[in-house]
Amino acid sequence: MRRAVVGLIHMLGFVLLGGVFAWAGAGHFLKFRTIAGQLAERRLPFPAVLLAAGSSVEIVAGLCLATGMARPYAALALVVFTVVASVMMLDFWHYSGPERQGLRSAFTINIAVIGGLLLASSPH
Repeated sequence: MRRAVVGLIHMLGFVLLGGVFAWAGAGHFLKFRTIAGQLAERRLPFPAVLLAAGSSVEIVAGLCLATGMARPYAALALVVFTVVASVMMLDFWHYSGPERQGLRSAFTINIAVIGGLLLASSPH
């Protein structure tokens, strides 16, 4: 009984963690022009390509994490995505005041997400 409950908890955790990435990636495609414009404003190279690639990684790896397909690789791909996206978009060290605090909070949350993804990449 205990093993079944633990398995159910793990499955729910994977679905929630992977589902958030898949949902976010799909949302990026729904607001593609706006988000690509924000990337361009930050002077990131090839903003449309960058957005399409990152969002595709989120969707595919998120679904793989949620369904158990190549779970360790999917989790590690999402770690890389989260690190890169955090450094590119949550660069709180360039800001001050409330904007800095908001970006720093989001950056810190992403560190926790990376921790969860590292746990998800390891065998249970």
